[in-house]
This record gives sequence, structure tokens and C-alpha cells, in this order.
Amino acid sequence: MARERVVVAMSGGVDSSVAAALLVEAGYEVIGVTMQIWPEGKEDAAHTQGCCSLGAVDDARAVADALGIPYYVLNMRERFQSGVIDYFKDAYLRGLTPNPCIACNRQVKFDALLRKAQALGATRLATGHYARITTSPDGACHLRRAADRAKDQSYVLFGLTQAELRHVMFPCGEFTKPEIRERARKLGLITADKPDSQEICFVTRDYRDLIQDAPQRRGHFVTPQGDALGDAPGVAHFTVGQRKGLSFPHQEPLFVLALDPESGDVVVGTEDDLYEDAFRVRDVTFLQGEPDTPFEAEVMVRSHAAPGPAHVIPDGHGGAEVRLTKPQRALSPGQACVFYDGDEVLGGGIIARARSVAGRFREAVSK
Repeated sequence: MARERVVVAMSGGVDSSVAAALLVEAGYEVIGVTMQIWPEGKEDAAHTQGCCSLGAVDDARAVADALGIPYYVLNMRERFQSGVIDYFKDAYLRGLTPNPCIACNRQVKFDALLRKAQALGATRLATGHYARITTSPDGACHLRRAADRAKDQSYVLFGLTQAELRHVMFPCGEFTKPEIRERARKLGLITADKPDSQEICFVTRDYRDLIQDAPQRRGHFVTPQGDALGDAPGVAHFTVGQRKGLSFPHQEPLFVLALDPESGDVVVGTEDDLYEDAFRVRDVTFLQGEPDTPFEAEVMVRSHAAPGPAHVIPDGHGGAEVRLTKPQRALSPGQACVFYDGDEVLGGGIIARARSVAGRFREAVSK
């Protein structure tokens, strides 16, 4: 009987290395692949970066050789450029704070790369993400938090559909990070003690380098009441909660509360003004179908944030209102809000402007 073929996305790190090893041990026919995502001529600048850099390709190939599996580098430059880098730049220019990992998962890994895996005759695509997938008796797939809560990555996977979940594997999800590293050491893998990648893979210094040549509307630093405090260089230089870079004199600590890309204005206020108890989300995905009625959930409003209880009200048109039991600090439009029931991901969406700040600002500027 032919073995089931699985393609493993190998980023050059320890997690995807061990994911491949676990599948080999389980008897699958494993093929390792690394996505080539760097624009031609920029590979050297990316060499020291983590995911999918030139150094990562060398490490992934060495692991594949050690495991005795075929290995390929796939050209994903155009898809990564349009689906991740261009999206990232455009979002900042529109006053948003994007999460490029979510965009990469939606547009590249579990879309374009999954299709390439299927073209190679694989039934499934595996990655080194820390998350788990379970299947209920009715055949529905459920996305759940990883066994290692400190490394859980289910937050950036909320956009996966049932069709995608049926063809995805997360072999590391049942293990802790120390257990993964120990397995890599026992196997003698070159990536066993490789540090985790922490930064955005395509940003070598500062994200502002990506948007420095883009035309931006200059505006003003303004209070929620619309009073101008000084000139602002454009909303792409700021994110909600930011304190540095406010180039005007102020006696008390001030923070960015909201951004208006149409006027170029940056709304600033005090620490207390940063806390919000309600906001809207757009582009909502529900993994088990949209509920007919409002529901209670634990929500995460940024990666690695502590979840908090909330009341979620779907609008039936791809959006929802989220009402928090306890106000959260610095809700950033463009970031994801993910809904949980215990360890299960119910769905999530992209945060739109918080209700109270938007209301105060709109009322002020309309006078």
C-alpha cells in the first residue's frame, strides 16, 4: 500500500525540522520544501533573517538530507510580494497596524503553497506551527490551541477554512518547545539550538524603510476634540499606543489614540484614553459557520495578549461588534481579534476603529 504523501514547509527553524522528522517517524512519505520569497537582488540583505532566508534554505536542506527526504525550493516571490509585502505597506499607509504572519498564512502558506503541495501529489501540507487540529464525528475540523500555551500560534491561524484544515497538519502542536528541541538534539539536527525568529522576516531594520518613498498626506497631531498640537509627517509612521515620535511639546505623557489617513491627522491623548471596551471587526471568519445569535467568548486582540471575556455580536455581513467585559489598552485597527471557546478557535476578524475614540474624533472634526 502506498504511503500518504505529505509536504512539509521547512522554514529552516527547529520547529519545521522536527515536524518533518515526526512525520517520517510516523511512516508518511515526506517531501520538504522552502518558499523562495525574497525579491531578486535582495537575498543578501535577508541572509541573517530567520524564515526562508538564504541561511534558512541551507539549514532546511541539511535537515532534509539528514532525514533522507526529497527537498525543493519553490519560487513564491510574486505571491509573497503581492499578498504580504504590498499588503503590509498599503495597510500602514491607510493608518492600520497589520499582522503579516496572518496575511502570509492566508495568502501564501495555506493557499498558494497548499495548492503546490497538492500538485506534487501530496494529500496534506504540514508546518511547524504550534496549534492542533481535531476532527469531530461529523467530520468537522476544529482548530485548537497548542499543548504549549507559551508557544501557541492559533491566533495567526484563525483564517483557515474547513477545506484547508482538512489538508493541514501541525505535528508540533502536541509538544512543548523544550520537547521539540530535545527531539532535534537526539536526531542530531543542525537546527536543534537555533534561536527562534522574532522579527518580521522581510523587514531588515525598520518597517518605515518600506514606505519611505510612498506619497503620504501630512497632517497634524490633534486631541480627540480636534485641537491641533503640531505637524504630523503622515499616519504610516505611527500605531495606536505609540508614545515615541510625537514631535511637539507636551507636559504630560501622550499616546497615539487613532489615525485618520484621509486628513493625515494623528489623534493623541492620555494613558486613560487608550482603554476601550467596544470595537468592530471586519472580514470575520467563523470556522464552524456564523452563529445565528450573539455569543460569549474569550478574545485575543493582539498576538500573545492575555485573552479576556467578551460579548460578540455578528452582523450577518462579514462583521461583528465586540463588547469587552474589561477594557483593553491600545486596540490597534488592522490587528486581529480572535474568538476562543476554551482552547478552540471559533473564528476572528480584523479590528476596525475602536468605538469611543472614533466617536469622539468624528464628532469633533464635524463641528
